Amino acid sequence: MTEFFTLLPPAEALQRLLERLPGTLPPESVPTAAALGRVLAAGIDSPADLPAFPRSSMDGYAVRARDTFGATPSLPTYLKVAGEIRMGSVPAISLQPAHATLIHTGGMLPENADAVVKVENTQPSRENEIEILKAAAVGENVLKVGEDVTRGTEILPSGLRLRPQDLGALMALGITHIEVARRPSVALIATGDEVMPPEAATGPGQVRDINSYTLSGLVASVGGLPKRYGIVPDDLASLKNTAEKALRECDVLAISAGSSASVRDITEQVLHSLGAPGVLLHGVAIKPGKPTILAVANGKPAFGLPGNPVSAMVIARILLLPTLHFLQGALALDATKVSAHLTRNVASAAGREDHVPVRILHRDGETLAEPVFGKSNLIFTLVRSDGSVTVPLNSNGLSQGEIVDVRLY
Repeated sequence: MTEFFTLLPPAEALQRLLERLPGTLPPESVPTAAALGRVLAAGIDSPADLPAFPRSSMDGYAVRARDTFGATPSLPTYLKVAGEIRMGSVPAISLQPAHATLIHTGGMLPENADAVVKVENTQPSRENEIEILKAAAVGENVLKVGEDVTRGTEILPSGLRLRPQDLGALMALGITHIEVARRPSVALIATGDEVMPPEAATGPGQVRDINSYTLSGLVASVGGLPKRYGIVPDDLASLKNTAEKALRECDVLAISAGSSASVRDITEQVLHSLGAPGVLLHGVAIKPGKPTILAVANGKPAFGLPGNPVSAMVIARILLLPTLHFLQGALALDATKVSAHLTRNVASAAGREDHVPVRILHRDGETLAEPVFGKSNLIFTLVRSDGSVTVPLNSNGLSQGEIVDVRLY
């Protein structure tokens, strides 16, 4: 068993955990249309040029650029109109000198055309003839073959978490099925004789389960599959049986509460009994969330999270979510950050990393970060905040007016 509160900074604690994991989860094939938020298991090369044909990016007239040279509003060039390009079909004509064809956005250029004059730079002169009021350069208002992407080039890297635009790009190339990492399943267990289901009426000394639901949301937000195993009383045998079942059925285990120094806190004993190597550390140099437990049981990561809702969420963001990224082989994902001026002093103790919730304000053209102070068991501290500011490990705090990075939730 580990010695309680042999503290490591959060980054070192995470590294110690990840080094003991066997690697990413196996891939699976899924329809591209259903792959939003999934992580690519392998890079994808383009099977074709895109666009596959030269096409107009404007409504106007397809021309030979040389036929428009010198055209101005006061001295226009006159071109004969040789019909209209039908959308979705190959032009049946080859453009002759001093001729133009009406073309719409996305239409395929006819043979010999190398530019498109925007319709607003033309005007009719007589039947089947237009005036060109502005010269067009070669390639103007034309999307060339392969201008978006060329055949054989990597279009999406391995480890990318797919966004809506990525799905559209794959569909544009006819890629309707892809290999992605399997979604990690995460078992969530709440503990405590005082913890009740949300639908229950609470009596004196009782509280409703918060962590099972905040953690479910966090897990789902990074592509994980949360599975709640309910509330287990403060009983070693009951928690051990539930934890063993949960870890058999899932890829990751997270137990909330029961990780501090109390005699009744049994989470460390349970996690250490689940499989080798067992508990890796108990205690992280962070506030809130100091009494965190990290373990690995037969290749599966397991977490003992604090029972206080704020602490549980802070630790989950810093340690659990990066572990889920790792299991999916996801590229490093930088949290969205904004710079802001701190509105108040924030005190801290050297030797720990403090995460302080803040509210973003905009005043007199400045972005401000206003600390939201509250105890770690008050969930509405987080509800009222937009993100958090990190006080570095060896700092005594931050000063009012200091420019800080706010990590948005």
